Amino acid sequence: MGIVTEQPDHVAAILQAWHTERPDLDVSPVAIFGRITRIDRYQAAAMRQVWRRHKIDSGEYDVLAALHRSGPDYQLTPTELYRSVLVTSATMTERLDRLQRRKLIRRRPATRDRRSVLVELTPRGRTVIDHAIADLLTIEADLLDGLSGQDRSTLAALLAKLAAILEQHHDTTAPGSA
Repeated sequence: MGIVTEQPDHVAAILQAWHTERPDLDVSPVAIFGRITRIDRYQAAAMRQVWRRHKIDSGEYDVLAALHRSGPDYQLTPTELYRSVLVTSATMTERLDRLQRRKLIRRRPATRDRRSVLVELTPRGRTVIDHAIADLLTIEADLLDGLSGQDRSTLAALLAKLAAILEQHHDTTAPGSA
């Protein structure tokens, strides 16, 4: 079975080489995961540009974005934050300490439970994340420039389907799952 792509890329050359060397193997997963890996490298490089430009790192970006997405009060508990960005509570505490020192967030006692703390986006933090997300979306749109709107919708739908399958598989194979 030959490998067909509309536009040759690095992965197509890898697939063709494997097909020549080992025609008995189905290397079609490489057509997907090889490209996802390469695309991730381009997107990660774009994100690093944004973080440098806005003087934040990836973890700080995640926290600021989570707070901004939370809505007009722009506040969450530390637990809600670390669950939202999938890190440990110790990692979240470290991120919050850095962001607070830079006055991008503030911590304050929760009104309902004084033992609890709310993390709140400051006006300065909101400005940083507003500019960073606009910058990132511009760069990501440029990365997708060669795809039509229909191509983007189709690709997004297929990736969503794959992500759901993998997440479901991971949830059922994770230690402690039923």
